[in-house]
Amino acid sequence: MTLDIDDLRFILSLDRLGSLAALAREDNVTPPAITKRLHQLEARVGVRLVQRTTRRLQLTHEGHLLAQHASGVLDQMRRLEEALHERTQVVAGKLKVHGPLGFGRRYLAPLLADFHTAHPGVEVQLVLSDNLDLAQQAPHGRDAFDVLVSIGDLPDSRWIAHPIAPNRRIVCAAPRYLSRVAPPAVPADLADHSCLVLRENSEDVSLWRFADKTARRGARPSHTVRVHAAMESNDGSVIRAWCAAGKGIMARSEWDVAADLAAGRLVQVLPKYRMPDADVVALVPQSRVATRRASLFIEALRKAFKPVAPWRAKAAGD
Repeated sequence: MTLDIDDLRFILSLDRLGSLAALAREDNVTPPAITKRLHQLEARVGVRLVQRTTRRLQLTHEGHLLAQHASGVLDQMRRLEEALHERTQVVAGKLKVHGPLGFGRRYLAPLLADFHTAHPGVEVQLVLSDNLDLAQQAPHGRDAFDVLVSIGDLPDSRWIAHPIAPNRRIVCAAPRYLSRVAPPAVPADLADHSCLVLRENSEDVSLWRFADKTARRGARPSHTVRVHAAMESNDGSVIRAWCAAGKGIMARSEWDVAADLAAGRLVQVLPKYRMPDADVVALVPQSRVATRRASLFIEALRKAFKPVAPWRAKAAGD
């Protein structure tokens, strides 16, 4: 029996995707080609590795055993590669970064271009999506992310968080909307307003939480309101455009609306209250050894947002 690295990556991908058809789409091959490869692998190892259920494909006990050891072998190979690169002082290999759509387009894409210029031996891959749940489903193998940039805390022990920049959530509306209605005075008033909701991940996005502005940073929210989602989207730029058009009130990250607030295109509402902060953090998998290229990129991120984040460059204080 012989196994190679591609076999190990193959079984990990099957475990992650749970579908031969999904793996075929990802590898840009036909489903029969994936089925044939699975049968060949099972013939070589002499055991059945997967079983089909009514919902999805699942690994057998032997398949799970192979996947578990495959993960360890691939981690050891990464450690060996990093040790060799350290000896030669060469920064090389693939750097796979995941980030939010809007923030990624505005900040991560140009930063990674500069990083590649400084380290041309690094193969850069940037995946943008507001769905962190999908990003967390690939903790091993070729699909693992070296760095995951998140807006807000990610309460998951599988990741180590590196603070990058402060970022508030701000409730705001366009002047044309506020000219038609009385601005909310307290968070409970939002229940009577048209609100614009960004639907992402598995969060309860229509339940908005506030603390008094005088409360210390990170204080437990003392006001909770269920807002009416007059309009909702999974795209933050769509929500911002609707808000600018006077369609309602939204809660958005400071990095995204600071320029609109400064120019008067949007107006902050409920200034005596604050939503939980959503700081920018860089996450690396707890289970993997941080590569030198990942560490250098995180350092580049920190430098890019110091001493003052771009969205606060023209304003003093928090």
